[in-house]
Amino acid sequence: MARKPGSRGEVSTPPSLYGRVREILETARAGVARSVNTTQVVANWLIGREIVEEEQKGRDRAAYGKRLLEGLASRLKGDFGGGYSVQNLWLMRQFYQVYPALDAEGGILYAPRRESGSAHFDRPARKRHAPRAKSWSPGCLSPNLCWTHYRRLLRVERPDARAFYEIETVKNGWAARELERQIASLLFERLALSTDKKGLMRLATRGQVIQKPADAFKDPVVIEFLGLPESPKLAESNLETALINNLQAFLLELGSGFAFVSRQERITLDGDHFYIDLVFYHAVLKCFLVIDLKVGPLEHKDLGQLQLYVNWFDEHRRTTGDGPTLGLILCSDKNDAVVRYTLGPGKKRIFASRYKLHLPTVAELEAELRREVEEFGRREKL
Repeated sequence: MARKPGSRGEVSTPPSLYGRVREILETARAGVARSVNTTQVVANWLIGREIVEEEQKGRDRAAYGKRLLEGLASRLKGDFGGGYSVQNLWLMRQFYQVYPALDAEGGILYAPRRESGSAHFDRPARKRHAPRAKSWSPGCLSPNLCWTHYRRLLRVERPDARAFYEIETVKNGWAARELERQIASLLFERLALSTDKKGLMRLATRGQVIQKPADAFKDPVVIEFLGLPESPKLAESNLETALINNLQAFLLELGSGFAFVSRQERITLDGDHFYIDLVFYHAVLKCFLVIDLKVGPLEHKDLGQLQLYVNWFDEHRRTTGDGPTLGLILCSDKNDAVVRYTLGPGKKRIFASRYKLHLPTVAELEAELRREVEEFGRREKL
């Protein structure tokens, strides 16, 4: 007869012990998964290198390369299954060409070499270790990037953009699906809209670094994951509900550091009630962020209302150690001149971003860039 936990003859497991053991097992399981992923990445890189080096021996590289991949795929599929199609071998070839310095940190122990018709392995002169997180740089082997990550990264043509996505994936722990969404939403291009050449270099070498409030916000904000149609009948309450129902995706779009606090938070001033659509806290800037949703073009009174919310939060919710409260209006359209004249000079604490209910095209982003440049030129003349 089975005994119930805690019955005579059986010692119940303390919750703290179970928690520690569970953490050990989960950590070990994650470590095994990373090891398997890294091994696959290394194998695919080595296969790609062998293909490229073999191709370079052929006189007609294009024709020879095609025949080489077809013959290799046919033999490999017979021995190892369907994961070695011509298309996959082509990706491995491309992987080696795009990431020639993958082993710069010494993470690959054995590298096959072929001399005089016999295969052997070059062994490194010294024992090599997997790259350490602090010394990792984009283009080098990372245990946090699996083959599926690299397949997505290979589609990014610009080297600086590809390096940015590598850094952000490692830094934020993006799954392959999250990485694909950020690439599809043109995150790098959106952040690059409001930066100079030095800023672009920082994006490509350090990723998104938040040092001031303006660094934390994107314009436009892409919320295609809501599945809402472009319609003048869209209600702000429906937009808010959709954002809450897709909070995880919304946090991913906002960026690292944002934590959800509340929705429809009521504040009362001399008997009048006001409701703040969304409240977040930013862990890096260490301040509250109040978000007001606006369906339709932004008006100056919307900025005044948001300023009221920001001032109230500063007085009633801000505590020791918190920075000044920030405000963000998400609107379908805005007039930058209205924003500038309403808010005036000084340190910026109120921001306005357009939201897009569909993924922007490169042409749309280029139009945004031209508009921003023209607006900057007008401000310089004043």
